[in-house]
Amino acid sequence: MSVLDKLATALNRRDEVPNQGLAHRIVRDGDAAAVKELIESLHHKHKGIQSDCIKVLYEIGTANPDLIAKYYREFGKLLESKNKRLVWGAMTALDAIAAKEPKGMYGMLPKILEVADTCGSVIARDHAVGILVKLGTLKPYKRDCVPLLIEQLMSCPNNQFPMYVEMSLPVIDADTRKRFQQVMEKRMQKLDKESQKKRVAKVLKKLTQ
Repeated sequence: MSVLDKLATALNRRDEVPNQGLAHRIVRDGDAAAVKELIESLHHKHKGIQSDCIKVLYEIGTANPDLIAKYYREFGKLLESKNKRLVWGAMTALDAIAAKEPKGMYGMLPKILEVADTCGSVIARDHAVGILVKLGTLKPYKRDCVPLLIEQLMSCPNNQFPMYVEMSLPVIDADTRKRFQQVMEKRMQKLDKESQKKRVAKVLKKLTQ
């Protein structure tokens, strides 16, 4: 039986339970052949199949990035897709495997950041920031990625700012602490909600301890 027969669309289901269950089984079995079939079906003529495939793939990547990491180029190509579900799904997958394929991810950064800024998806931006953080913790990419991360912190919507500040903690060190603090203190004054300010203040406190 083809792995496609187990997707939600093939089962006439509108929920994600079949896709999540399939991802779990593929991870449990280390089923590389199933992963390959899903990758090859990302351009299936049926958009429902496309969407199910990317869902299963990024669920697999979240649980075991090694199973999908070698397909980073295929995910990168999806960033050009007109199907927005494929775009933010690909970004989710790329975030999941960024630490496994940092060189390839670094080469894609211009496109990743362009998509984050223009596709109108909060999910895509969230995962672009996640990719920057992962690359920013690695010495070969820190110099370029930390300034790009700070740019995201300066320009992102207020709703996302506290989460991005929290996500940035792994890249903040003695060399970058002052710049991050400046951005946090400046933007915190303009946040709408007290809960948002408290989250940022908590991170600032960690930086000064």
